[in-house]
Amino acid sequence: MTGLLLVHGGGGSAEGHFGGLTRRLGDRFRYVRGQLPDRTGLGTDEVVDGLVAAADAAGTGTFAVCGYSLGAPLAVRLAVRHPERVTALVLTAPFAYPDHRMRLALSLWRGLHETGRHRLLAEHLALNGLGDTFLDATDPDRLRAVLSFAPAPPAGTPAHLELAGRIDVREDLGRIAVPALVVVTAEDPLVSPARQRALAAAIPGARAAELATGHLPFWEDPEGWADTVGAFLTSVAG
Repeated sequence: MTGLLLVHGGGGSAEGHFGGLTRRLGDRFRYVRGQLPDRTGLGTDEVVDGLVAAADAAGTGTFAVCGYSLGAPLAVRLAVRHPERVTALVLTAPFAYPDHRMRLALSLWRGLHETGRHRLLAEHLALNGLGDTFLDATDPDRLRAVLSFAPAPPAGTPAHLELAGRIDVREDLGRIAVPALVVVTAEDPLVSPARQRALAAAIPGARAAELATGHLPFWEDPEGWADTVGAFLTSVAG
């Protein structure tokens, strides 16, 4: 059975970001749910080595890596640092480095988190995460209700955001030597689709697929996302 290492994004968890995907893909893969560390100041290589250690602990030798948001540049670095372990890459809503817009969004995110203003943080994340198609089709009262019950972010959020604000894997993109799929979130207000497409173009032989979602495909089109990921992984495994 093919191993699949899941690398979540900042302020989230493997279950929160990939739970719907793994339920739809079922038992086709042996999942390793990577968990980003909750300690600031770790180097990118330290983080990716920890993810490989999680695969070791699960008894998984080689594996595909599915990285979402911050998990995408980590997946890129992992594939270059440990090429003997990685069989394929799936990068969703990816970025290679933080631009000015992302740094501003991360700064506000961290400030709202640290001051405990979780309702305003939920609105900030909705504004920077959800695409126009999803927002326009959502009843405003329902959206307000959902945001009012949004769970508090995980304790590791500051460490995730600190890493997202300094990671840079631009030099690694051209060194990827495994099949790669870039899932472009085509209505993404946080990571522009143009940046995502440029990242795909920088990876030798990478395929690209587009979803009409913002930065949160697991909210906006979980079935489409899972089907896109599953079809690619099945194609490269065979």
